[in-house]
Amino acid sequence: MADKVTIPKRSCKSPALAGILSGFFPGTGALYNGEYLKGVLFIIIFAGLITMQPHAGQPFPALLLAGFYIFQIIEAVQTAGAINRRAAEEAEVAGTAPATGLAVTPPSGSVFWGIVLVILGAIFLLANFGVVDYGRLWDFWPLIVVVLGLKLIYGYFSKKND
Repeated sequence: MADKVTIPKRSCKSPALAGILSGFFPGTGALYNGEYLKGVLFIIIFAGLITMQPHAGQPFPALLLAGFYIFQIIEAVQTAGAINRRAAEEAEVAGTAPATGLAVTPPSGSVFWGIVLVILGAIFLLANFGVVDYGRLWDFWPLIVVVLGLKLIYGYFSKKND
């Protein structure tokens, strides 16, 4: 008699909820879908586009902001649907009924985001006590993009070596 394979279960992603979350604040739909790097990148892009608005003399940055806002809502909805389709296919191959749950791979954790949040919290706390100037702090916001890029490169090479 063949042994049954136990597969961890996970609930479906709601495309409607992903779209609503993205509508309230850009990037949160991607975070809901489990795409954390994409969600953080969308939040940074949105903040950058908002920051550009007072300095723009032409309507192009405003149109770019509107286009990005609509794009990220549509992208979150489509990604949630794709996650559901992929999980249903995996459940079908594994022989589990989609009504009982969907098969997914267990998440692999990383301490990176915890460290980033602790460092950001410490910097903002120091700024509240006047040790660090908020004006000077905003001069270094591109370092966030550099750190995210270095993490992606490190993740690529560490997976390649495994």
